[in-house]
Amino acid sequence: MNDEDRLLLRRHRRLLVEELQVDQLWDALLSRELFKPHMIEDIQRAGCGSRRDQARQLITDLESRGSQALPLFISCLEETGQYMLASILQTNRQTKKSFIPKPKDPKPGDTGSGGCGDCGAPEILRQNADLAYVMSTEPCGHCLIINNVNFSLESRLRTRTGSDIDCGKLQLRFSSLHFMVEVKRDLTAKEMGLALLELARRDHGALDCCVVVILSHGCQASHLQFPGAVYGTDGYPVSLEKIVNIFNGTSCPSLGGKPKLFFIQACGGEQKDHGFEVASTSPEEESPGSNPESDATPFQEDAWTFDQVDAVSSLPTPSDIFVSYSTFPGFVSWRDPKSGSWYVETLDDVFEQWAHSEDLQSLLLRVANAVSEKGIYKQMPGFFNFLRKKLFFKTS
Repeated sequence: MNDEDRLLLRRHRRLLVEELQVDQLWDALLSRELFKPHMIEDIQRAGCGSRRDQARQLITDLESRGSQALPLFISCLEETGQYMLASILQTNRQTKKSFIPKPKDPKPGDTGSGGCGDCGAPEILRQNADLAYVMSTEPCGHCLIINNVNFSLESRLRTRTGSDIDCGKLQLRFSSLHFMVEVKRDLTAKEMGLALLELARRDHGALDCCVVVILSHGCQASHLQFPGAVYGTDGYPVSLEKIVNIFNGTSCPSLGGKPKLFFIQACGGEQKDHGFEVASTSPEEESPGSNPESDATPFQEDAWTFDQVDAVSSLPTPSDIFVSYSTFPGFVSWRDPKSGSWYVETLDDVFEQWAHSEDLQSLLLRVANAVSEKGIYKQMPGFFNFLRKKLFFKTS
């Protein structure tokens, strides 16, 4: 195995150990002659013989199985239906994250923004409980990812090819930020509601934060506070407002005063943004031959009711809530079948480079700027911020 494949395998080792279904792999590994029968037996006896111990030993031994070990292993994952893991390894093996510039090293004596003169500012804010949320527990909190890929025929919604890549990236990212990540795939509208209710009813008393990520098709919806809705695999929508309110102080008292973060990769409507002409500030981001898809679905006119201003003004303002949308309400959100969505790809890159030093709002502004410069059709992420303080993720 070459050094690049070895580093890739080690980088994803934690995810593989947690998610790899080794009992499904043995026949595939033998048929491709990656391992001999006696080697498989040794792996099965590793440690206490648990699934994690076997997975850990398998990843270790794989490094010594020749130059084609990783591509053969990926094909074994695909054969046994472990598509998310296969997509993560295959995508990272073929592509490099390079479109977001890394911070430059400061010159001697430079104390401007980005230089050493600012290095202590984020740390000072982190330690001030009046200005920043406390994020000190281990783990920080729960992170639920709902990844809807395949939809029923009756729904007339297309398969969201590339969503498994998004899911894998976010699973790794929030794990690295000290969250307990749980993934649920292909849920109906009712199942989505039940999964969210179950999460809200847990005891979060010893935790500092909660994250919900939803990857699905979306549409417009009547709302008072938070616009939009996401579809279950049965084609029925669940409003974002309903999802957010599941975690309010009444339904989820153990998260009272703690940040509740929602990241939504779904369309806000059907409009395609052609953008407007400005002086170019960055090279064209659309990769040659790419054919991005949208997560839009038809908006049902007869389902719309207009908001009443008086009703809005009488609602209490939600607190400690942050909702990040992949696109501006009313517009489509683009997803590349081979590399995942523009929003998640950018979010992952920004978090990797800047989460150690910048607060959540600053990170999402970077995401909005980077995504807005991509493609022929345009996309503008945004967020609703009802946090009372700055939020810095735990990165070490």
